[in-house]
Amino acid sequence: MALQFPTDFGPISSQEMLRKIAETTTQPKTDNYMDSIGRSFAKMNEQQQQSDISITELLSGKQQDINAVVASVAKADMSFKVLVGVRNKLVEAYKETMKMQG
Repeated sequence: MALQFPTDFGPISSQEMLRKIAETTTQPKTDNYMDSIGRSFAKMNEQQQQSDISITELLSGKQQDINAVVASVAKADMSFKVLVGVRNKLVEAYKETMKMQG
């Protein structure tokens, strides 16, 4: 959930800012688990595409900063590994559940 800041940039006390942050972060979650997984896959896919674009731009000469390309690839790789780990845990939990039923 993104924090929304007031559009009027008037003075605000630190206590008021903390209260507003607390309000936005303690709202009850209405998303279900599958929506969360779907957003995670979409974000991972976006990072993979950005990584591919940055590699293509580096090879074509449009991008000169190799550090940015390496960072983009590492970010996409880590995102993929995390989702694979989550998937593995879900499969493991499913198998355990099936053992308990039989």
